[in-house]
Amino acid sequence: MDQSGEPWWQSGIFYQVYPRSFQDSNADGVGDITGIIIRLPYLVTLGVDAVWLSPIFPSPMADFGYDISDYTGIDPLFGTMEDFDTLVNAVHSSGLKMILDLVPNHTSEQHAWFVESRNSRDNPKRDWYIWRDPGPDGGPPNNWLSEFGGSAWTYDAPTGQYYYHAFLTQQPDLNWRNPAVREAIYDVMRFWLRKGVDGFRVDVIWHLIKDAEFRDNPPNPYYRDGRPPHEKILTRYSTDQPEVHEVVAEMRRVTEEFGSRVLIGEIYLPLERLVAYYGNDLRGAQMPFNFALISTLWSARSIEKIIADYEGALPPGAWPNWVLGNHDRPRVASRVGTEQARVAAMLLLTLRGTPTLYYGDEIGMHQVAIAPDQVRDPFEKNVPGIGVGRDGCRTPMQWDATPNAGFSTSTPWLSLASDFSHENVVNLDADAQSILSLYKALIKLRKQTPALTSGDYSPIAAQGDLLLYRRQSEGQAVVIALNLGAEPVSVTSSSIGFDSKVLLSTFLDRQDESIEGVLDLRGNEGVVVSVPDQAG
Repeated sequence: MDQSGEPWWQSGIFYQVYPRSFQDSNADGVGDITGIIIRLPYLVTLGVDAVWLSPIFPSPMADFGYDISDYTGIDPLFGTMEDFDTLVNAVHSSGLKMILDLVPNHTSEQHAWFVESRNSRDNPKRDWYIWRDPGPDGGPPNNWLSEFGGSAWTYDAPTGQYYYHAFLTQQPDLNWRNPAVREAIYDVMRFWLRKGVDGFRVDVIWHLIKDAEFRDNPPNPYYRDGRPPHEKILTRYSTDQPEVHEVVAEMRRVTEEFGSRVLIGEIYLPLERLVAYYGNDLRGAQMPFNFALISTLWSARSIEKIIADYEGALPPGAWPNWVLGNHDRPRVASRVGTEQARVAAMLLLTLRGTPTLYYGDEIGMHQVAIAPDQVRDPFEKNVPGIGVGRDGCRTPMQWDATPNAGFSTSTPWLSLASDFSHENVVNLDADAQSILSLYKALIKLRKQTPALTSGDYSPIAAQGDLLLYRRQSEGQAVVIALNLGAEPVSVTSSSIGFDSKVLLSTFLDRQDESIEGVLDLRGNEGVVVSVPDQAG
């Protein structure tokens, strides 16, 4: 709990680090644990509260760490277990929390469990994975498709059966209907919780349970050319099965053995199905990740509807959360444009709920075009030419104007953005009106303003490119006015309340400005306005 009595994860701000791309400390071109330790003071200065690390476990790196060969080790690429222990201590000494990625849906094909499982049909580990006899035609058991292209079934000639993999062939899915699998993963969780981690972000949590009858998935009537081929079918039977909620509740109980920990679920589902992952009586994930802002049309009315739908769908007492970017989706600055990236920052940090930042978004990093011969992402390699590549949002953090942006003294594993010599932490930190300065100001304002950290959310009627809402707690209220268009707009004081003043503008040039009659917004500007609590 924090000083207000709320759980720490409820009032905190989360920051995702993609370890390969954050800071290289040993000149091999890949970021590592020691590099994260080196950069912790930056995160403290930024003002975030929790660091979430993408996977750092031993892995053949077919999917850059999301194919795990040992759940209780550290890949030498990132360092040692001693390095990790040092990191946890440094994180906690800095007043931050540590969140680890947990990837329980699948392992690497090189994991000892799968090596045993494929050894023979009667191996004790056989049922730890999903094995099926060929279909009547001798082909795959059903029509399920891999999210990375092609069938989700791979034939194993020595044992005459197919194994299921929702992603790469090298990532066989575990059988979560097997109690032994569940206990093995829960023991993995306990291993890291004993080491002091403060919670988990659970990868593809909605995939864990599959249909017991392995029925064919139905066709997607809305599929169109140019989309990833796996979208040709709906995942009615291969994801989001009712029994998954029992698993999520069990995971939550494991974390609670260790006190105040948090369970975050990665879930790409419509809002009405997403909120089921809070569980009965809120005994599931405390934060099923809400990615709605990542995929929505960037318009005031679309966002207004998403917020209303989400707030309306939340179970009583459930705490919301918002995400603008991650390691799987194009950078927000490229999705909405450089000007609107500042408005997006204000939206993320003033909505009701816990925000998660993706490394580099706070300095406006954009999607980097990766030359075909430089592509590393297996998704892009398997399904080329339609823009699914994830390398462009995983490029190295831009720290300064030195070679390789201060990320590494050797050639980075991915190409850097061409603008790093001026768009970097050092330069932007020295500019009082930069996007980095805006993020710092927003985070500071959020922490100083109970209405923003824990207050109610109320929409205010608006038209055109204007998005208006009020955040209010006892004795305090603020109105957020966001112009999602390039043309100036005006808001009358009757909409926001008289005797108001600007607390923060996305342009960082209007602090304490009094509002008399009309609030004028420039194109691509957002403001937070202090208003009387009783304003209607």
